[in-house]
Amino acid sequence: MKRAKRTFTQDEKDLVFNLWKQGAGFSDIGRVLDAAPGTVFTALRESGGIKPKPRIRNKQHLTLAEREEIRVALSAKKSLREIAVMLNRSPSTISREVSRNRGRRYYKAVDADNRAKRMAKRPKLGQLEINKVLRKLVMSKLELKWSPEQIAGWLRVEYPCNPFMHVSYETIYKSIYVRSKAVIHFSFAQHLRRSHPMRHSRYHRRSGDRTFTTIVNGLSIRERDEDIENRASLGHWEGDLVSGSKNTHIATLVDRKARFTILLKLAGKDAESVYQALLKIFKQMPAEYRKSLTWDRGMELAKHAELTKEIGIPVYFCDPQSPWQRGTNENTNSLVRQYFPRKTDLSVHSQEVLNNVATQLNERPRKTLNFMTPSHMIDKGVALMT
Repeated sequence: MKRAKRTFTQDEKDLVFNLWKQGAGFSDIGRVLDAAPGTVFTALRESGGIKPKPRIRNKQHLTLAEREEIRVALSAKKSLREIAVMLNRSPSTISREVSRNRGRRYYKAVDADNRAKRMAKRPKLGQLEINKVLRKLVMSKLELKWSPEQIAGWLRVEYPCNPFMHVSYETIYKSIYVRSKAVIHFSFAQHLRRSHPMRHSRYHRRSGDRTFTTIVNGLSIRERDEDIENRASLGHWEGDLVSGSKNTHIATLVDRKARFTILLKLAGKDAESVYQALLKIFKQMPAEYRKSLTWDRGMELAKHAELTKEIGIPVYFCDPQSPWQRGTNENTNSLVRQYFPRKTDLSVHSQEVLNNVATQLNERPRKTLNFMTPSHMIDKGVALMT
């Protein structure tokens, strides 16, 4: 049975945002409040999924309880003057309240109260609204697909003595997602790692698990040296495949210490294609930059023994269904998805295009590197070795 449209009370709105923050979806929240998922989406969309700060109501303004009394009195056919006396309010106040909210016949207390809140908003101007230079700089970095956290961290490094050029990453998110402010156009959300229509909780559930198969005679990740675990030196790589439509794939490699990324065009997902692509790129590296490789348990790396024999690089495999053991690579794959979304044909992209994307990723400042870039970390490592 189709649910009737409804308007949430303030307490219900608070519950919506609290459940959303905990990772519940539109349908989950709708079942709790007996509301359609679309109604939940509409309630969240206005503020971009970010819970607005509570507003302090002026004591002279009508309360929701008073508006409910007005609704009941109107249903009982009482005059506006009688309602004014009952609430100890001016008759003109009651008259304006009813006339601006669809008149006697269609007056609804909750709708009237929500309208009053919207009309009373006088938002304080934020840093990005006041500082046009800062706003333009932030927008330019968003176009380069930098995350708000990367931008905020880089600004503090680049302008350490100029607080007017500092802004928090939460402010950047709000500037994009809170559409009522329109500080930065919502279209800039497409440059974020996950271009959702609103801000999602870190606990937001995503359906679907990757399957796994068994690798024969592979080294366990538990056998890795302490030097690899501690990210003490360059040359220890994590790898995986990013897949697209029509059975197309890209291989991703990322250095555990420097977060330096390499993208490889593949002829296919079969073991021979992956082996040849990895063999070619590792042969181009100096020996000190190809110390180890960690992969998941996908059969595309079934020829790991041949790779080790050919260039002497040990290959370690994660435990089944344990992607967090290659956290650096998983994070890199989500960055790559900004350029190559799911369900797109990856075969149309040349190796040159992949190299350009990798260069952009390697020129991004990273929080884990104290907002230095992977390219800088690699150059720094080379200088120490020579």
